[in-house]
Amino acid sequence: MGGTKDLSRLAKGAMLAVAAILAGATMVAVARVLMGVAPSTYEARQVAVLIHLSSVLPAIPLGLWVLLARKGDATHKLLGRIWAVLMLVAAGSAIFIRTINHGQFSPIHLFVPLVFLALFRAIRAARMGRIAVHKRLMWTLYGAGLLLPGLFAFLPGRLLWNWLML
Repeated sequence: MGGTKDLSRLAKGAMLAVAAILAGATMVAVARVLMGVAPSTYEARQVAVLIHLSSVLPAIPLGLWVLLARKGDATHKLLGRIWAVLMLVAAGSAIFIRTINHGQFSPIHLFVPLVFLALFRAIRAARMGRIAVHKRLMWTLYGAGLLLPGLFAFLPGRLLWNWLML
């Protein structure tokens, strides 16, 4: 995926499948809490969790749309900026979600600086006209900064697992 080479159709299809599963599972988990089916937890009332989920849920389909749709026009730039803000809000709010590790940061928090750094580098690359680098960084950010931590959030014992499975 270096240089100007694009992601393969298989890789794009895999990201689409993971994004659909992740978005669907998250919506079901949140719906279960809202309907009173899942156990009511302290985390469901935390502002940071609400902000985080409110930014992550639209970031999943929007990010994929921006990555797969036509590039370079005003719509791409506008939706890309909205997605970048959603990612910044998601990463920023994640800093305040620390219930799993006795109030301390957990390994999933390693994705926070990754998001900030990748977003900074991707925007800088686009502004410098290094579009191939921008594209590679945005795909990496989508996969490693959004989908991967989203999958980790569904590990047994984590909040979304509990909301979905209990």
